[in-house]
Amino acid sequence: MPTSISPHVFDFLEKITVHNNREWFTENKHLYTEARENTIAFLEDLILSMSEFDPELAKIDAKKSLFRIYRDTRFSKDKIPYKTNFGASLGMGKGSQKGGYYLHLEPGKSFIAGGIYMPEAAVLKTLRKEISLYGKEFLKVLDHKDFKTYFPELDQDDKLKKIPQGFEKEDPMAEYLKLKSFIAVHYLKNEELKDKDAVKNLTEIYKVMKPLNDFLNAPLML
Repeated sequence: MPTSISPHVFDFLEKITVHNNREWFTENKHLYTEARENTIAFLEDLILSMSEFDPELAKIDAKKSLFRIYRDTRFSKDKIPYKTNFGASLGMGKGSQKGGYYLHLEPGKSFIAGGIYMPEAAVLKTLRKEISLYGKEFLKVLDHKDFKTYFPELDQDDKLKKIPQGFEKEDPMAEYLKLKSFIAVHYLKNEELKDKDAVKNLTEIYKVMKPLNDFLNAPLML
C-alpha cells in the first residue's frame, strides 16, 4: 500500500492540462486509470491514519470520496471536458452541513483543507451566532501555535464587505462573521506528497484542523 502520491499522478495531471480533449483521453485512458488507482490507494492509507484521531472518518469509502474527473459542462461556457486535478472530500464539500477535510492534487497547486465550505443559509446563520457568542473559544482555536503554524488565517474568499444582517457592527468577531465559509487551507509542494512519509505528515496537519471542526460542528449537533 502506498504512503505517498506516485509521480505518475502529477505526470497525468500535467498531460491532461495540455491535452484536454476526448480523443487524447480515450487513447491514454490507461494513464488516468493508473493515476486514479494510486490516488485511491493513497486515500485509503490516509483515511486509516486520520481515523486514529477522528474515528468518524473510518466510515468514508476512499473510492467514493474522490470526485469525478469529468466536468459538467452543461451550464458552463468553458467546455473543456476534464478537470486538471484530483479532489477528494473527506467529509467536506460545497454545501456540507458538517465540518470535514479535503485533499486537492494539482501540479504546483496542491493543498489540504478543513472546515465547512459554503454551507446553506440556515447553517451559516447558526455558525455565525456561535462565533459571535463564543468568540473567545473560537479565537483560542485559531490562535493556537500549532494551528497558526499551518493556517495563519482562515480562507477569505467571497467575504462580505459589510457585517451580515442580524449582527451588531461593533461585534468583536465582525470580520469572521463576514465569512461565507469557515475553512483552513494549507498548500503543499509536489515533493511533500511524493515523500515516503506523506500519509504520516499530512495526518499530523489534518489533526491540527480537528479543533476547528469540533467548534463548528458543536451547534450543528444539537
